Amino acid sequence: MFHFLASAVPTPIPTPGTPEGFDPNTVTPGVVGFVATFALVVAVVLLVVDMVRRTRRVNYRAAINEQLDAEEAAAPKE
Repeated sequence: MFHFLASAVPTPIPTPGTPEGFDPNTVTPGVVGFVATFALVVAVVLLVVDMVRRTRRVNYRAAINEQLDAEEAAAPKE
C-alpha cells in the first residue's frame, strides 16, 4: 500500500532559479564568506602569536629560576 502512495507522487523536476536546480559552477560564498574566512584567519594568527609569546616568557622564567637555584646552591653557606 505504501509503495502505491510513493509511486503516485511525482518527483519534481529541478528548474533553474530554485534551490534544487542551482548550478554548482556558479555558486560562490561571496563577500560575506570571504570576510568571515579572513576574520577567522586573523583571529587564529593573533592567537598563535600570543601563545608563542607566552610560551617564550614561561621558558625564560624557568631558565632564570634554574640559574638562580644553581647559584644559591653553589654559594658558600655561613
